[in-house]
Amino acid sequence: MTIMVTKHATLRESAGEYLECAAEGESIRNNRDLNELISMAWEHRVTLIAIPVERLGDDFFRFSTGMAGEIVQKFVNYRLRLAIVGDISRQVAESTALRDFVRESNRGNQIWFVNNLEELDQRLQRAGDH
Repeated sequence: MTIMVTKHATLRESAGEYLECAAEGESIRNNRDLNELISMAWEHRVTLIAIPVERLGDDFFRFSTGMAGEIVQKFVNYRLRLAIVGDISRQVAESTALRDFVRESNRGNQIWFVNNLEELDQRLQRAGDH
């Protein structure tokens, strides 16, 4: 089931219910942008937000900017899970630190990097989130 929440976010249910951000729209760059997503997740009682790579911008993947740490920490603080959806092979190839972060994140249940929504649904099924 898919329900449009706003023009930039959709509530999806397949293996588990989550909030999916649209690929088009402004980049997520600051706490205000995150707060809007977190508010929507709480309003719809979901614990996972899927954000397309296109919405994060290159600064997220450059650890020197601190943006990834800020976003991840906010999700952890609010006990929400985050799925980054899309191809990040270029960014991973350019950064050993990012490659290690992605590998470690994907071992856990808090932050996942997946290529597409089908892969996310499979991860949710394996995690028992249905």
